[in-house]
Amino acid sequence: MSDPLRRAAAILTVDLGAVVANWIQLRDRVAPAECAAVVKADAYGLGVARVVPALRDAGCRTFVVAQLEEALAVRAALGPDSGARVLSLGGLPQGSEAEFLANRILPVLNHLGEIAAWRAFAGGQGRALPAVVHIDTGMNRLGLGPDELDRLAANLDWLQGVDVQLWMTHLACADEFDQPMSAQQHLRFQDALARLPRALASFANSSGIFHGKPFHFDLARPGCALYGVNPTPHRANPMAGTVRLDARVLQLRSVDSPMTVGYGAAHRVEGAAKIATIAVGYADGYLRSLSGRGHVHVDGVPAPIVGRISMDLITVDVSGLPDGAVRPGGLVELIGPNRPVDTVAAEAGTIGYEVLTSLGRRYHRVYAAP
Repeated sequence: MSDPLRRAAAILTVDLGAVVANWIQLRDRVAPAECAAVVKADAYGLGVARVVPALRDAGCRTFVVAQLEEALAVRAALGPDSGARVLSLGGLPQGSEAEFLANRILPVLNHLGEIAAWRAFAGGQGRALPAVVHIDTGMNRLGLGPDELDRLAANLDWLQGVDVQLWMTHLACADEFDQPMSAQQHLRFQDALARLPRALASFANSSGIFHGKPFHFDLARPGCALYGVNPTPHRANPMAGTVRLDARVLQLRSVDSPMTVGYGAAHRVEGAAKIATIAVGYADGYLRSLSGRGHVHVDGVPAPIVGRISMDLITVDVSGLPDGAVRPGGLVELIGPNRPVDTVAAEAGTIGYEVLTSLGRRYHRVYAAP
């Protein structure tokens, strides 16, 4: 049987040690507050089944996801005896109450209807049941808006049967450090907490952590920073890179004007050139918007992507590389030390979050243990 690593079209290496190191750095920064780990979207594309146990073993005790199905996957990755908390941000889907309880998943209640549903379910259990309540302080997506907050504060008996483990809110402009909205949200959150029963509070996401102690409250919820995305844009990235993507060269050819390359004849050759065809495409999550804008690295030397990225292939102009530097069967770096995820995102006109969460299923994955 052939070696799967040698036959792989592309290899995605995930450095679990770097993920853990990033979490430890953030944990120490927010202490004495607790540091959770946001592992939604399959741990931002890196794989819940491997990331969650690594963080659990490092001491993480609270994991945050977006949907119930994700929460069930996290609970499975944690193991049956884990006392870690799992929070599901997406609310309480109708009829899901028993599943939340059976799997020890904390629903994040986003409106009064969900509070009422959890209260009614708790009444049937004959005891108060734990939950998190989300207060909207300006994002205007999920959470109790100002009117619902007023109604709840005036009728605190609506919380009977709801054991509020945590009040939470979410920053809208956390990565814009000169944006006044963060301070405004901070004041709104403090005002809301003063009107509600005492419980722990959670505010800061990855970038929010770098706003300082007043934003840490009792629980910080970093996500992207764990996976190497810069939480402090326009400053040096304090986080370690966690992924490397290398793809196989399938073919090397010489071209000359007036030839064209790829679909739509989008790239017109001007003079003699060498084109390498690489075994990765948008079906693998290598974003089509990198067409004609992105680069790969060969032995640390950049080479531009030319023509359109197709489903399975990209074409790269390697004319600037020495003869023999690129050959069929060799690997080129698409994401890694020379191509940080934020650099790839900038060339694609997007953010590191999208690059990571788009990582495809066809890669041969290698996990470097902590």
